[in-house]
Amino acid sequence: MNNVIFHLAFPVSDIAQTKQFYAEGLGCNIGRETPSSVILNLYGHQLVAHVTRESLHPQKTIYPRHYGIIFQNERDWEALLERAKTQKLHFRETEKRRFIGSTVEHRTFFLEDPFYNVLEFKYYCHPEAIFGAREFLEVGDPVEA
Repeated sequence: MNNVIFHLAFPVSDIAQTKQFYAEGLGCNIGRETPSSVILNLYGHQLVAHVTRESLHPQKTIYPRHYGIIFQNERDWEALLERAKTQKLHFRETEKRRFIGSTVEHRTFFLEDPFYNVLEFKYYCHPEAIFGAREFLEVGDPVEA
């Protein structure tokens, strides 16, 4: 099933701020738009931002809810990292390398949009770790109780 596109809908409170972060900041192309929603193309995947009247609050940590992209080319990951820095996007967690020296080693950084949605961008040093490497028990960072 290589010919599929992922779809994610998420809450925002302002369409102009959404377009500034996702289009100008991350480089997403803008699709259809209404006063209460906008479709964004994030590396070939469909994000739909919907305005909500509910209060939006930040999570205490990056867990449990976040979404993002796994890059298959490290240079593409680095290019987005540099773009995020140049655009002065809000880093929830700066770039780091996790599980160094193991099959599940990867580079990652987290951004937070103006509506407290957390996005993660990864590059795995060993592609088999994306869905495989089941013998390794590491997934994310330890969660504080």
